[in-house]
Amino acid sequence: MDRALESHLVNAIGPLFTDPDPEAARVFFRTKRVAFEDKQMSVEEAVERFVSDDCYLASGGFGTNRIATAALHEIVRQGRQQLGFAGHTTTHDFQILCGGHVDGRRILSRVDAAYIVGLEARGLSPQARRVMQSGDVEVCEWSNFALAARFRAAASGLPFIPVRSGLGTDTFMYSAAKQIECPFTGRPTAVVPALYPDVSLIHVHESDIHGNARIEGISVADVDLARASKRVILTTERIVAAEEIRSEPERTVIPSLCVDAVCEVPYGSYPGNMAGCYYSDEAHLRTWLDMEQDEAAHRTFIQEHILDTADFKTYLDQCGARDRLPELARMESAP
Repeated sequence: MDRALESHLVNAIGPLFTDPDPEAARVFFRTKRVAFEDKQMSVEEAVERFVSDDCYLASGGFGTNRIATAALHEIVRQGRQQLGFAGHTTTHDFQILCGGHVDGRRILSRVDAAYIVGLEARGLSPQARRVMQSGDVEVCEWSNFALAARFRAAASGLPFIPVRSGLGTDTFMYSAAKQIECPFTGRPTAVVPALYPDVSLIHVHESDIHGNARIEGISVADVDLARASKRVILTTERIVAAEEIRSEPERTVIPSLCVDAVCEVPYGSYPGNMAGCYYSDEAHLRTWLDMEQDEAAHRTFIQEHILDTADFKTYLDQCGARDRLPELARMESAP
């Protein structure tokens, strides 16, 4: 590695939004109630109890797959402000939060950005782009892998974790990572700080009332995310009996001790995909993108579909999802 470049990369310039110290995190975790108790509540109650202004939020799932749409809507509906956010594989979920960033409302104040503005092949979110270019949001850049590694460090109780990626890139330069000399090889090595979110939103296929949860298909970083987070709001397609969970304990990927709220929300990832349950509603996702082309049309859309709706069930009715979900279920189950 060129010595001038090596010296430059040591001084990454991105801001660090959260404390990576595992001992500081343990001060909180010692107070967390992990009793085997009934944690069922509505999404409204869960957000009201656990998501406060200025807290640092993370969203599970991947892209539009298995995202906690209902919980994200409720955060916008309740008008939370000045949130930090971990932008790890976040597409429609980030788009939802940016939908609440209008008319003087500042739902986001700082973002660890990896994948946040694009909805993959569907295109870029005009509203997310406006928010990120507004100057309202402080940004630190990461790769998706680097953010996943930060969750792994926190889940492991470590202040940082070495990664074999990033060095020599602008992404590293605008991150809050560090470069060290490996104590075993003497080579330059990147290290990324642990990330302990205040609250994480994770949608799953099944859970019992205690929060022992199952995920079908890819789990992405959610197993580590649940263990790294101080609070976890778990939304689930269905609640199953604890006896059923115990009959196949190897299928439990998120244990109850990580979970603070269990909210049963059928179709809770819509318009995203839920593996084995329903395909993504591409027409509705396109409607979101189309509405965002014009700021006034977008504000009206958010007002009618989220702010003026009582809950996620009403959203499903308002946007016509009830008529499309049977077909989306058939598409997901087709060979």
